[in-house]
Amino acid sequence: MALQVGRIPFLVCAPFFHDFLGRESELGDVEFVDGPPSVHCAGLKDGSIHLSPASSITFAQKPGAFVLAPDICTSCSFEVRSVKLYAKRPIEDLNGRKVRLTGQSMTSVNLLKILMQERFGIEPVYGVGAYEPSDDACLLIGDQALEENERHRFAFDYDLGSLWQDWQGVPFVFGAWIISKSALQPELRRTLQMYLQATRESIESFRANPSRALDRWLGRYPVKLSRSVVENYYSALDYRFTEARKRSLTLFFEHAARLGLIREVPPLEFLLF
Repeated sequence: MALQVGRIPFLVCAPFFHDFLGRESELGDVEFVDGPPSVHCAGLKDGSIHLSPASSITFAQKPGAFVLAPDICTSCSFEVRSVKLYAKRPIEDLNGRKVRLTGQSMTSVNLLKILMQERFGIEPVYGVGAYEPSDDACLLIGDQALEENERHRFAFDYDLGSLWQDWQGVPFVFGAWIISKSALQPELRRTLQMYLQATRESIESFRANPSRALDRWLGRYPVKLSRSVVENYYSALDYRFTEARKRSLTLFFEHAARLGLIREVPPLEFLLF
């Protein structure tokens, strides 16, 4: 049985996966499945994949089904740059206005709803799909958001990582390495341990030589951005799952439960070796 790993082909995930590109055949017991966070959220819940750096809300959507890698996540140093609300008018003026939501990540969607209702006290009219000219704002994530940053088409833009940290005082956790408990069975557990250690080494090798790592990544997953913008992007990212970030994740779940976005606040459960 092969370990099914959800791979997200966004720049934010390059440190996790660049080391394996072109070497997939060497990992005989690991199979990669490419897709956005929403696809891997569904795959984790239906059992078609075993682990992924998926949207953090996924952990709370099926309580008791998953564990978290204790030391790796996708977070930021205040701003994240790749999860943004782009608007024609100030955020405070969006009450009752049309806001288009991405379908790629439920964490970002739920974070925006929490910020709108609990921080700003407003309730826009939400729709999902591609931005339309009649919309007053849109939420974009990943490489689409980074590309929009360079177009400057909107009068206002808001970094959701910054909005959360300014409000709660802790950095937001957009993605966590979520592991299905089905991967803990004896025939997969050794492969799981090996793979997570290789992922840690991939992150370290990215930090040691980001230019070489990005050559490999962009060769497989090109973007419409200058190299300087791409390389500067990683100055905003932090992949350490610190105690502050674990507190932040629980806070996020508490707000989501209060608004009925999830049924309950699950205790964080971590993989033990």
